[in-house]
Amino acid sequence: REFPGCGNIVTFFQFLFIAAEGFIFESDFGRKRPAIPIRNYFIMVAMFFTVSVVNNYALNLNIAMPLHMIFRSGSLIASMALGIIILKKRYSVSKYTSIALVSLGIFTCTLMSAKQVASDSSLNQEDGPQAFLWWLLGIAALTFALLMSARMGIFQETLYQKFGKHSKEALFYNHALPLPGFLLLAPDIYQHAVLFSQSELFRVPVIGLTLPIMWFYLLINIITQYVCIRGVFILTTECTSLTVTLVVTLRKFISLIFSILYFQNPFTGWHWLGTALVFVGTLMYTEVWNSLRP
Repeated sequence: REFPGCGNIVTFFQFLFIAAEGFIFESDFGRKRPAIPIRNYFIMVAMFFTVSVVNNYALNLNIAMPLHMIFRSGSLIASMALGIIILKKRYSVSKYTSIALVSLGIFTCTLMSAKQVASDSSLNQEDGPQAFLWWLLGIAALTFALLMSARMGIFQETLYQKFGKHSKEALFYNHALPLPGFLLLAPDIYQHAVLFSQSELFRVPVIGLTLPIMWFYLLINIITQYVCIRGVFILTTECTSLTVTLVVTLRKFISLIFSILYFQNPFTGWHWLGTALVFVGTLMYTEVWNSLRP
């Protein structure tokens, strides 16, 4: 909220911290050979980079942020579809139904929240067929990014099946290999580092250390991101790509609900309907009521 354009510096320090920790404790200062051939990590990083760039660039193609958010909610459907096509998987009717309910619930909540964003901003878009063609190109870009993201999850799943479970190693290489790419963003990162240093001073409780508050926020963000992403990578070695997608999607949904409550955004009957759909869909997917039977 203080610096809305600080995404690059936040992402850079997240990657730098995770890569440094992995370099010391996982790769033993570069002396430990990776269990999974490094070319596979280059493929994974290329997929991740492509998804990020295409998703960001889609916003320049007459795609409004609300539509962008709604499209990202379709990751469960994309993951299941590619699992059926590529891995030849088959699911029970209850699994199909649960994924549909979760996706519908998140779609409903996202749409209602996105309407609030849209009403607060006026979009100046050019009229005519040209604008519609750019919009179609944006839809194509979002669809491509959605399928590529699902494909990346399946690629990870097949790697772990072939080479074994190496979540810490994957975490290290997925964050270390893209680091040179941040050189392209160096001016923006430096500019925000200067702005961070000029923010008001904050005294850290218990430690008693005084530092600019934006650097404190960044530090907390890095720590929580490390805990989060490490958990996700462990999950990818223990569960299928679809289950990982479900958990990560639910995390986004909880973030959305928390944001609505904490920042006192409107929470309508549609939001409650979306919450109920996600809750019921999750219970169906985990088959929790089957385990409760004697």
